[in-house]
Amino acid sequence: MIRTALADDEVLARQKLRLLLRDVEDIDIVGECATAAEAIQLVTLSKPELLFLDIRMPDMDGFDVVDALSMNVNGSLPHIVFITAYDKYAVRAFEIHAIDYLLKPVGRERLSEAIERARRLTGREAIERIAQLQEIADPSTGPRTRRIVGKIGEEYFLLSADEIYAFQADGDLVWILTAKRKYLATQTLKVLEHRLVSSSFRRIHRNALVNVDHVRKMSALSSQRWLITLSNDQEFIASKRQARSVRQLLNW
Repeated sequence: MIRTALADDEVLARQKLRLLLRDVEDIDIVGECATAAEAIQLVTLSKPELLFLDIRMPDMDGFDVVDALSMNVNGSLPHIVFITAYDKYAVRAFEIHAIDYLLKPVGRERLSEAIERARRLTGREAIERIAQLQEIADPSTGPRTRRIVGKIGEEYFLLSADEIYAFQADGDLVWILTAKRKYLATQTLKVLEHRLVSSSFRRIHRNALVNVDHVRKMSALSSQRWLITLSNDQEFIASKRQARSVRQLLNW
């Protein structure tokens, strides 16, 4: 269930939205309000995951609400869907990372699209929270194997570090390479390297981390460059200095 709050000073607009949301089985309305001050209080106390927020309200506007929540709420903000009769605020809304921007009167189809975005985002966060829990050390067994979140399309997968052959950056994207599949990472290569600092992963290029447990062959291309081949035949070129750290770990 997605904990959801409504903030709109127009009673009829709020009632219509509530009726539409009642037909959505995974939406749990935890509260509603008519002013910006009430919205801040509602979010602070009820901690919804999704907030439908009117932009123009009597005391403050919706952007002021987000600013206030950013300073006062412990933990992450709810996902914001702005609702307004005016389209001139759309750019600003997305600049502060609203997940959608709905024009009044809100239609069922557009509302469904906004809810689907919320589902994907809350689902991803749940997977990432699971991944974080997997990293907590168990005093009886030592640190658990780290888990990495990978994405294919709109699905998120929890991967064991052991099954990952390499991470490869391609511009702003980072790909997770396994024996049979390729996933999109949810973190940067730098963050992944930091998380895996005590593991068998080594940086062999500014755009690549490889799991040395899956290195099958190392071939000298020149006095300064090496070709590293993984068990899935994926190949990477490493400098002599970078290749040395891999060789030392493998005791070659």
